[in-house]
Amino acid sequence: MSDFNDVISLIRHTPDEALLTDLLLGLTTDKERHELAQRLEIVKRLKAGEPQAKIAESLGVGVATVTRGSKELAQGRFKILERLVQ
Repeated sequence: MSDFNDVISLIRHTPDEALLTDLLLGLTTDKERHELAQRLEIVKRLKAGEPQAKIAESLGVGVATVTRGSKELAQGRFKILERLVQ
């Protein structure tokens, strides 16, 4: 049985964007893709200092969803966003 590390390894070894897009489209539903994009938007806004309540309201999600992103940031996740900004 595959685990999450298998998914990570497959993504890391996908040589180009078209193949990566094909892989991720095959692994996820429309709803999951929307939720992933929304989570990324939440984290970007949190990193920019936007208040949690404002993020929740503007994206139409619960404050708990935004708080989850905040907790992940507090744990040191999303280091890749720092690299992309530089």
